[in-house]
Amino acid sequence: MKKFIWIVTAVLLLGVTLSACGTGRKEAAEGKISIVTTIFPEYDWVRELTAGSSDVEITMLYDKGVDLHSFQPAMDDMVKIADCDLLIYVGGESDAWIEDALEAHKREDRVVIKLLDVLGDAAKEEELAEGMEEEEEEHGEEEGPEYDEHVWLSLKNARLFCNAITEKLVALDGAHKDIYESNAAAFGQKLTELDEEYAKAVSSAKLQTLLFGDRFPFRYLVDDYGLEYYAAFLGCSSESEAGFETIAFLADKTDALGLLNILILENSDGKIARAIIDCTRDKNQNILTMNAMQSVSSEDVEQGISYLSVMKQNLEVLKKALQ
Repeated sequence: MKKFIWIVTAVLLLGVTLSACGTGRKEAAEGKISIVTTIFPEYDWVRELTAGSSDVEITMLYDKGVDLHSFQPAMDDMVKIADCDLLIYVGGESDAWIEDALEAHKREDRVVIKLLDVLGDAAKEEELAEGMEEEEEEHGEEEGPEYDEHVWLSLKNARLFCNAITEKLVALDGAHKDIYESNAAAFGQKLTELDEEYAKAVSSAKLQTLLFGDRFPFRYLVDDYGLEYYAAFLGCSSESEAGFETIAFLADKTDALGLLNILILENSDGKIARAIIDCTRDKNQNILTMNAMQSVSSEDVEQGISYLSVMKQNLEVLKKALQ
């Protein structure tokens, strides 16, 4: 999926090349490590790992409730990337503009963590599951595999990412090595315990299949616990209208599997889920919401949202969906 941002990116890159060199790297001048994260999960992991250190400045780029699939960078975003000491981003197709920004303003002392690279061979290609609405190709054949970007929705992945972040933090700021490693151990234990709760809930569940009347960004999560799934769209899909065949297929699956719940994502209008329910035999299914953390805003952060709190809420929804 190619984005409109390619047009504005070319213009912005010229501006950032000229302006970034003159910023003086304010954060560095103040003696703080400047850390830029793209999405909320990365931001929250860094908050956990650096708790107790006053020598870091953390920025979340996608802080206005716009998810990574539709984010359009401003010049200020380019400058933040050019100036930071540590950049953490997913690295999928939606982040291609970041690759351009890094190329436009190279710095040997900038540390970059690309989550898909951290996963390596464990990164998953997008999967067009049975019954999903197919998207039209905008520019002919794909140049290469398109990877599922929603890597943060696996607690196992989160542990791996936090270990990688901790390693880079220690390399950048050895004076606070003990703080970073202690925080990483404590947070890693919380991730492990929640992972075990998920595994226990799935193993004792009546059902082993989820059905989304929406996009499906939870591929990494369901694969962690061996769950099956059906959905209307791919996780990165830009589509919002499902055809009759997709609706009918998902309704038939709901009946065949005896599902009592249809799942949707945060901020969904539920229109597709209701259409599926209307086509089922009993027409009495509930609609449950799982949070993919794709549109967390700075206001949500101020209100106390955390990666663990959202994943715990998702666990409770999962338990209901599988009964």
